[in-house]
Formats: sequence, C-alpha cells, structure tokens
Amino acid sequence: MGVNLGELVESEEISFADLNDKEIAIDAMNTLYQFLSIIRQRDGTPLKDSSGEVTSHLSGLFYRNINLLDNNIRPVFVFDGEAPDLKEKETTQRRKKREEAREEWKKLKDEGKVSEAYSKATQSSKLTGDMIKESKRLLDAMGIPYVQAPSEGEAQTAYMTHEDYPGSIYAAGSQDWDSLLFGAEKMVKNLTTRKTRKTSGGGRKEISTELIRLDSVLEQLEVSQEELIWMGVLMGTDFNPDGVHGIGPKTALKLVKKYNSWDKLFEDDKVEWESDNDPETIIEFFKNPPVEDIEYEFGDPDEEKIKEILVDDHDFSEDRVESGLKDLSNALSSRQSGLDSFT
Repeated sequence: MGVNLGELVESEEISFADLNDKEIAIDAMNTLYQFLSIIRQRDGTPLKDSSGEVTSHLSGLFYRNINLLDNNIRPVFVFDGEAPDLKEKETTQRRKKREEAREEWKKLKDEGKVSEAYSKATQSSKLTGDMIKESKRLLDAMGIPYVQAPSEGEAQTAYMTHEDYPGSIYAAGSQDWDSLLFGAEKMVKNLTTRKTRKTSGGGRKEISTELIRLDSVLEQLEVSQEELIWMGVLMGTDFNPDGVHGIGPKTALKLVKKYNSWDKLFEDDKVEWESDNDPETIIEFFKNPPVEDIEYEFGDPDEEKIKEILVDDHDFSEDRVESGLKDLSNALSSRQSGLDSFT
C-alpha cells in the first residue's frame, strides 16, 4: 500500500549518472511484486515456463540488474523477515483483493476484453515462497548480495541508509513513501532507465528516476520526523490500511500543524480512529522497528549457474540469456573500478 506524499513533496529528478558508484538497498518484495505486475502478455498472462511456473520475476531481476550494473549502480536486495502482528489485517485484505482480481481477470480474458483484463491481472499478482527462493538463487548466481531483514524489509532498507550503518548504502530503493516514515535518509524511486511504465489500465505513463531526501521533505512540509509518521498513520499505512476516513495528504498535514500533538488530534471532529490496531503501537513501530546490522558482499557471477536457473530450469531462450551474460560481463569489466571493487 504505502503512504502517498507525492502531491505534497517536490522530489529531485536525477539520472543514473547521479547514482554512479553508489550502493542502493532495494526493497526486494516491492520490486518483485512490481515485476510480477508489469511483465505480462497483452491479456495480462504472466510469463511462464513449460511447467506453468511464473517467471516474470526472474526475467525482471536478470535484466534490471544487468542494467543497473552497466550504469555502475550496485544493488543490495533486502527481503522481508517475519511480518509483524500489526500487518495481519492488511495481509488478509491484500489476499482477498488478489483473489477477487484474479477471478475478474479470468472472466474478462474469456470475454476478449484485453485492456480490462490486463488491468485486473496486475492486481492479482501473488508472490510465493518458491518465487522468493528462486529469486535469491538467481541473485547468488549473479554475485549480487541480499540480506534477510528481521521484520519489515522497508524498515531494514531505511536503517541501512544511516551514516553509521556498517556498509556503503547511499539510498533506499523503493516505490513506497513508507521508507521515509521508517527514517530513510535518502530514497530513490523508479530505479529504471525506462521513460514510461504500464498503468493498471493497460496504458502508459511517463516516469523518471527520483531522489527524495528526508531532510528536504521535513523542511518542505515544516514538520518533524514524528509528525511525518503521524501524517502517515492518519492517511493509512500497512498497519492501518484504511487510515482515518476522509483524510488525505493535505488534510493530514493541516491537522498535524494545527494541533502539534498526537493526543490533541483526536479532539478534531475529522479524526475518528476505526482500526483494530492501537495507533500508539503503530507509531512506535515506525520509530523503532526491528532492524539489524547485517554484513553483505558482492561476488563473481557464475554464468553456468545462471544458465542452469534460467535456461535449464525455466525455459528462457538460451540465445537471449547468452546475450544478457555478455552484457553483464561487459558491464562489470568496463567499469573503471572493475569487479575488484565489488569484493
């Protein structure tokens, strides 16, 4: 889900050149869901191998990472750990919505309504344990590190952007503004060279890579980090999906500035808490989520292992994979710092 602060905050449009020689902590689940949603056929059917297993996520990981490395951007993927109890309702709602969307997609596809079918298909994406396992296997083969967060991956990526973290992470890579609620000092959205992205309606919209700095956001909104969390909770987060009825970004900002106190916010007629989760518990989770100092390192790509995963196990075109491996080799060898800087 994620809080949407886009209409209130001016982000900084950047190019991949601005991220040269930078390490980005990427929210793995967010990224894999993105691949599952957009890498599909015209009628919304995801890429599959001969066994019927979905492979959209593997295609996205392989080619996106080659592109990042070619631009001397070093990705570190962060996977979710144990989901907090606070997220139970959101998880249930998402599962129900996916099932409903899947049924609608099948119906529209059978009726030949391609555009409408695609829209529903993007909402039906399901990330399984086997998909996560295969994603990690491919990352290992490509020499790209990943870490397992103790809880929310987004919280861990945010923590990894702090100056005192034992690593060289420059920013969190995510599409969700929640990264800022968790305290990410910098956040990069749209980490792709593509200039357009498919919409849920089957059309396309223009996109650009954006850099969002937490200190700039707080300055623009004239709020503290804790007040930013209050805004998020009023609007709705993964831990209270519906938020407070009728409160969007502008109203949330107005209320927070008016009262300057979480308790006093509830004196306003607009604020009526309906979530089963205690608001103070949600706020505390954003302020102090479970995170850890986790070591990671880059490795050498194993071309034979990559081909085994993609070609032998999942029926990818051998010619296309070979071409991708050549691009991967060129990307690593052409960098001035070279592969030695990854180890």
